Amino acid sequence: MVSEATTVQSQMSRNVALYPWFKFFQNLLFWQAIWFLFFQDKLSAAEAVLLYAIYDLATTVFEVPSGYLSDRIGRRLTLLLSAVSAVGAAFLLLFGTSFEAFVLAQILWGTSAAFVSGTDSAILFESLKSIDRAEEVEEQELRAWRFTFFGLALSAVTGGTMSLVAYELAFAATAIAMVAWAICAYLMTEPPRVSGAHTSESIRFFHLKEAFTHPVLIWLFVLSTLMYGFSHIPFVFGQPFILEALDRVGWSGEAPVVSGFVSMTMMLVSVAASWIVPSLRKRIGLAAILLLAMSVQVALVGALALTNSVFAVTLLFLRMVPSSIHGPLLISRIQPILNSDSRATFLSIKSLVGRLLFAVSLWLAASATTDVGLMTYPEIQFVLGCYFLVGALAFVGLLLASRKIEIETAQS
Repeated sequence: MVSEATTVQSQMSRNVALYPWFKFFQNLLFWQAIWFLFFQDKLSAAEAVLLYAIYDLATTVFEVPSGYLSDRIGRRLTLLLSAVSAVGAAFLLLFGTSFEAFVLAQILWGTSAAFVSGTDSAILFESLKSIDRAEEVEEQELRAWRFTFFGLALSAVTGGTMSLVAYELAFAATAIAMVAWAICAYLMTEPPRVSGAHTSESIRFFHLKEAFTHPVLIWLFVLSTLMYGFSHIPFVFGQPFILEALDRVGWSGEAPVVSGFVSMTMMLVSVAASWIVPSLRKRIGLAAILLLAMSVQVALVGALALTNSVFAVTLLFLRMVPSSIHGPLLISRIQPILNSDSRATFLSIKSLVGRLLFAVSLWLAASATTDVGLMTYPEIQFVLGCYFLVGALAFVGLLLASRKIEIETAQS
């Protein structure tokens, strides 16, 4: 008869094996290369920016409650709720025709992002820990990020090509992928936890408060919050930037395909970069490699603010390289410090602050763009220039702070 320990070992090993595929299907977003062009075509440039801001604001509403729910009732159910919300959003984008329908779809996307945020990494770490493989967390996170970028790359170029026939094809393919994502979540098993569901609220709050007084966690929290915004700036403004650059040489009609190719290439470049991350981390240290990743983000925004030549479009190939460095390294550094009864809550708060600050910046950016027709390069240039100045100042602050904190070694 199979023992309970053997059963748990098998279930947790299956969680670890499923996790990269869970991330792969989650990121099969065939609409990613044409979403701004689609909204701008149906509505206006200002409304397209506002729709993304609504997505981020919707996420803030559910971010912390979803983390608390994950810590309280479990990882698997929270991930299932995330996937089901994504399915609903995908079908709304496919069949919606009004601004109100798109707003509801963005709210559901925001809900999905909130529910998966932190919980996905938590289920991986806790599954590994329960079978005495916690030391693999950095390796497994890097592997999952490669699956993530492969999914994004594949769907970007395919979705861009589909849009030449009809934008709706990209949204239909995304809906199918979201169903596959939900199936992966369903096949996972809740990992055993030493604490969590039965922890008193006072102890849970104490552990959470303790996390926000930890010097390493504070530094990583600030860095992650800023890097979230700077990783998404080229995502939001990249498509109108590409359209403007191509229009200068009479290729504006090719914008969807070029946007898809750029997205695919940036993901593949990121996958290639992820293979050198472990050796580079050992050579220069955790703080240095994370700051290097942020410097690439800020420099990219600055470069796009300087010129809208076709050559500048190739700079977007570097957009996801910082994420391939920052994502897995930061998560694997944070996880062992946190308690299981507040792990997802902390990660959700981190995501909430990043999304909220970025959403506020988008509301400000929307006021500097046209409410009729296409976004022009002078408008893009002004917005990106403001982002660059903020990023440069923040980078200097983090660099100075890193000299006073031992980021590499956990502090008591």
